[in-house]
Amino acid sequence: MAAKPDRGDPARGGAAIAADAFDVAVVGGGAAGLWTALRAAEGGGSVCVVSRTPLSQSASFWAQGGLAAALEPGDAPARHAADTIAAGRGLCRPSAVQVLVEEAPAAVRDLRGRGVVFDLEDNGDLALGLEGGHTRRRIVHSGGSATGHEITSKLAAMVAAEPRIEVLEQASMTALWSDGERCHGVLTEDRRVAAPATVLATGGAAALWKRTSNPWGAIGAGPTMAAAAGAELADLEFCQFHPTALFLPGTRFDGMLITEAVRGEGANLLDASGRRFTDELAPRDAVTAAILDRLRADGTESVDLDMRELDPARFPNVFDALAEAGLQPAAELVPVAPAAHYTMGGIAVDLDGRSSLPGLYAVGECSCTGLHGANRLASNSLSECFVFGGRAALAALEEDRTAVPPAPGEWCFEPPTEATRDAVWRLAGPLRRPGQLRELQGDPYPLAAAIADSALERRESRGGHLRADFPHLDPSFDGVHLVVEPNGDIRHETWR
Repeated sequence: MAAKPDRGDPARGGAAIAADAFDVAVVGGGAAGLWTALRAAEGGGSVCVVSRTPLSQSASFWAQGGLAAALEPGDAPARHAADTIAAGRGLCRPSAVQVLVEEAPAAVRDLRGRGVVFDLEDNGDLALGLEGGHTRRRIVHSGGSATGHEITSKLAAMVAAEPRIEVLEQASMTALWSDGERCHGVLTEDRRVAAPATVLATGGAAALWKRTSNPWGAIGAGPTMAAAAGAELADLEFCQFHPTALFLPGTRFDGMLITEAVRGEGANLLDASGRRFTDELAPRDAVTAAILDRLRADGTESVDLDMRELDPARFPNVFDALAEAGLQPAAELVPVAPAAHYTMGGIAVDLDGRSSLPGLYAVGECSCTGLHGANRLASNSLSECFVFGGRAALAALEEDRTAVPPAPGEWCFEPPTEATRDAVWRLAGPLRRPGQLRELQGDPYPLAAAIADSALERRESRGGHLRADFPHLDPSFDGVHLVVEPNGDIRHETWR
């Protein structure tokens, strides 16, 4: 359990703050963070969870997607791996893919054993959904498209009941406690959390783009703070633009995600003349590219999603949310257009979540194992939280406990401005141009500038990165990941 607070030393700026010691500090209250904390505590460690929002308000809580796992009798991990690699456009790290597909079925069974309720067929078997890029039904959902609600609410209850875990809700990390050689814990506004192992599970950066399906907090705070502390980042040029985000500009509903699962059950995309124009179940990058082509050809800002043949009871929260936005999807077409949804890049880590900075780990969307390559296969991300979160928890418990924390540094995280979010959408949106990327290199938010640097370095179009001046895939970049060093230099690496 935590040591007694030490209030004898001044914090940055001279004000005394609390300092507590744990075996593992976890930053983030979503699925990845809660699962990592739970597994570390079950392994015997004392754990502190730092969450900016109440656990019931994490981004994972609102997730509509499910867990991808080869559970159908005719399916196999090898087939899941093939689909993942195909969607990743020649950039997936093979070892990361193998870990995910082999361990995902056990993760689903573990969650069911802990009381997580998934949708079932009439005969009691799991109801497996089909989503873009998958060649078999292998998506496990809860409540149709309320999987995040079911999983995170159950995990939050498990964490609250675990005596080895202390949760600091509505506490924001301001910096990692680092001397550039090792991470020693987490700094918040009024507390120092010392730990030999710190696990970042802070979510992604898709809200850096003004048009996004993500909540505002997905601004890449974790990778930004990790880089400032001395860790390497990777694959920052790859952002997945979800093809079916609601298009209602000027309203709070603009960018609202309409889950890919509705297309798996028969919803169609229609152009301005009412014709289908693409394979709705192709990987997301292909569907997004097809929509962008259609928008240019038709001179419109959105296409239509036809959900009129779907059973509203199959996706109750989607139909309810659209009704709240003033739409009746059972009777009318729904306007959609791509929006930033998921960042494949983040803190570069190995298969146990270790970053290049000793003592610092990362799991979930803020991390980059290379699993997703250039384009994430639908619903692999939630499976990733459990597979790699569990591995990181076990590795974190083995971290060296002899290091003595230094005095905290002066650097403090500052969030991006609205001007930055406008700039990232305008200058590094679904289709990138070199002059615009060079303009973004001067942005004051470090991660925005690093995204521009990486996008300029990758002179090709691949997955979630489309260059107007390099419209084709370049085989010389097959398997090549762009690693951003703490000083901003970029090197090319091939990950096995």
